[in-house]
Amino acid sequence: VFLLFKDLHLPVAVPEVPFSARHEFPADWSIKTRLLFMSSQPFTWAEHLKAQEEAQGFSQHCRATETHLPQSIQEPKLSTELRCAFQQSLVYWLHPSLPWLPLFPRIGADRKIVGKASPWSQDEALQQVLMSDWSVSFTSLYNLLKAKLCPYFYVCTYQFTVLFRAAGLAGSDVITAVISPTTRGLREAMRNEGIEFSLPLVEECRTRKQKNSEANLETKAANSLQVGTSTGDGEEPAPSDDDDDESFSWLEEMGVQDKVKKPDALSIKLRKEKHEVQMDHKPESLALVKGTNTFTLLNFLINCKSLVAVAGPQAGLPPTLLSPVAFRGGTMQTLKARSINAKARVHSAYEDIFSLEIVGPVLPHSLHSLTTLLKAAQRGAFSGVLYTHEPTAVFNAGLNKAGPALNKETVCKDLAACGLHPKTLDQLSQCPTLGKASIRFLEMKDYAYTWKP
Repeated sequence: VFLLFKDLHLPVAVPEVPFSARHEFPADWSIKTRLLFMSSQPFTWAEHLKAQEEAQGFSQHCRATETHLPQSIQEPKLSTELRCAFQQSLVYWLHPSLPWLPLFPRIGADRKIVGKASPWSQDEALQQVLMSDWSVSFTSLYNLLKAKLCPYFYVCTYQFTVLFRAAGLAGSDVITAVISPTTRGLREAMRNEGIEFSLPLVEECRTRKQKNSEANLETKAANSLQVGTSTGDGEEPAPSDDDDDESFSWLEEMGVQDKVKKPDALSIKLRKEKHEVQMDHKPESLALVKGTNTFTLLNFLINCKSLVAVAGPQAGLPPTLLSPVAFRGGTMQTLKARSINAKARVHSAYEDIFSLEIVGPVLPHSLHSLTTLLKAAQRGAFSGVLYTHEPTAVFNAGLNKAGPALNKETVCKDLAACGLHPKTLDQLSQCPTLGKASIRFLEMKDYAYTWKP
């Protein structure tokens, strides 16, 4: 089935979904830039909200009011409760707020920002004021997170993104922060500041190679010496100083060591860093910081000079902070929504198809809230194409080794005041299962979900 949408600039091919139907889809920690929902039922309920409904939606968001809708709404357009909840689900908080500048995404955004007014770019005093204000907002968000009054937030720089999550989310019993992509320089600077972190995807790869190597040892016992000195998969082992000393020992025995140039310390160091540099800017460079180290990371980022571009269209512009709840210096924003009517080609005929487009930085909780509303309003039948901000897809990687599962009731009780609906909180508390992928296509039939990365 191919859906041809007018004014959307693309033919949407509906993929075959291999997963079995479930009543909930997995948490997706990537930031979506656009959602396109489709249904055989109209989305007129999402159009032209009254002033009272809009105001009520903002109030419900600020007070974290829980909305409990029936499984199916017979007349969605007449449901004030549904329309208020829709407005509530579109709210997010942003810092800094510069209406003439697109502040998300930041990675690869130079072409969108170039030519825009940026009076701070050549004014050092103004840059310091902006960064001081930004530091206050950043610290405020972290304090809310630590107090479990904010579930998570993003720090979007022009080079990398950081996702801070409260204890209890993503299967972790402590605060976590994931950074992607990273470079050797950033990782070295973090180490120098005493920040303990891991590279979970690299460790996962090493574990897999080690298992493969052990399997090779068992099947090739006769060649155990050769197999034992290799790393598997044709990759070089990480060099060490001892290896280099031993490789030249035979020259000393022959008395010709002075005639052969031995690699200097710098060359040996470069060889050691070869594998680490190769993963720079890639999803595998994802760094995980846990517990009290996240506070050290906070201070590191506030004082990190490379956090802000020194040249180009983003010069002097502080990173973007995105949060599902209010924080000091944050500005309330809403996602842009519009309904579109089009024709879909089904077999040899064209049929009416209704769609709802959501544009903006769609955070994980908003995706879940919106699908909950659609389930009731569209009578348990809709589909959606989800557009991911690619650098954040890796945030779905599993970050915790096998351990005791967190008690669902305890998590919900501890994070009861974080501003999320209990069902959304339940979803986001689960261990990530999507790996380095994100959900691209989501469909509901008969109140059951299927999806495709």
